Amino acid sequence: MRKGLKFTLSFLFVSILTLNSCLNIKENIVVFGKLENGEQVYKYLLKNNDCEVEVITYGGIITSIKVPDKNNNLIDVALGFDNLEPYLNKHPYFGAIVGRYANRIDDGKFILNNVEYNLAVNNNGASLHGGIKGFDKVNWEVVSYDSENKRSIRLNYLSKDMEEGYPGNLNIYVTYTLSNDNELSVKYEAETDRTTVINLTQHTYFNLSGESSGDILDHELELDADSFLPVNEKIIPTGEIKNVEGTPFDFRKRKKIGRDLSQIDNQLSLGNGYDHCWVLNNYNKELRKIGEAQSTESMINMEVFTDLPGVQLYIGNFLDGSLGSKKGMKYVKRSGFCLETQFFPNSPNTQNFPSTVLEPGNKFSSMTTFKFSLLKN
Repeated sequence: MRKGLKFTLSFLFVSILTLNSCLNIKENIVVFGKLENGEQVYKYLLKNNDCEVEVITYGGIITSIKVPDKNNNLIDVALGFDNLEPYLNKHPYFGAIVGRYANRIDDGKFILNNVEYNLAVNNNGASLHGGIKGFDKVNWEVVSYDSENKRSIRLNYLSKDMEEGYPGNLNIYVTYTLSNDNELSVKYEAETDRTTVINLTQHTYFNLSGESSGDILDHELELDADSFLPVNEKIIPTGEIKNVEGTPFDFRKRKKIGRDLSQIDNQLSLGNGYDHCWVLNNYNKELRKIGEAQSTESMINMEVFTDLPGVQLYIGNFLDGSLGSKKGMKYVKRSGFCLETQFFPNSPNTQNFPSTVLEPGNKFSSMTTFKFSLLKN
């Protein structure tokens, strides 16, 4: 009897543990919606003692980043939606993984090993963010998820040869990790079976005062960049690398994002504001701090680290109030800013830019980290 009772209690104890484990997984993983082909889209939770990050499989999109403000209230600092449908409709890449080539390639063409490749064109005669169906519009596979500690998720997507016009079967992994130090890291890895080009980025729109709080023009920003890339009327870099000295593009010392937007400047006119790539200092393929943004309203500070040569600052110039926020408000013009760490736009067609070519047998690897903290009074 005692042996039977002991066995029954042990079995019951293990069953309870298993049930609790299943309940925890169900709390951390929920169905976010369904695609037209019947595939389900799942939402995963990353969490530490201070912050919460939510990621969906569709587009590898970060739908929410909740961090504590000056009153120790969790506020969501990432623009996005509460359900899947708006992500399936036209939206400005809120929170998405962008590729195979982030930013623009002029005329949707480039030559590689004496072969011209013609890409899907989707933006004023250029190929933007991977084309018509870039990585932001596919349902990624979850390779692993730390369901116990809720710290990381690893996603995988195989971009097949000639998808959107790009050569090579490109196998991509993206890992999101939330550390105990409130660092949200994005690790990119990729391999190809044919020579190709690659430029991946993360396209979260930040508003450190809260995603429904209005514009970000009073946010303060600093970038470790002595130069930026001027663009033409199609927002394609001209190939010039221009010093920021004496221009509205000088963020070497912290200033409000909106401080110089009213200046008469040809580049501001062409970009309808800031929509340019900054040439980051000290590029040596090693992780280093490249910028910092903060809201004096919430007192939230965000540092940015990357091993890449550039960062695209985009300040939501084309948000027009047509998209609803998570709190029932509207995303108005400049209600979020993006710091898209990347290689330079149109690099395959510009010899003096760092190469984005990936050869078979080589592995692409890159890291970007966003670190959240509170400003000190």
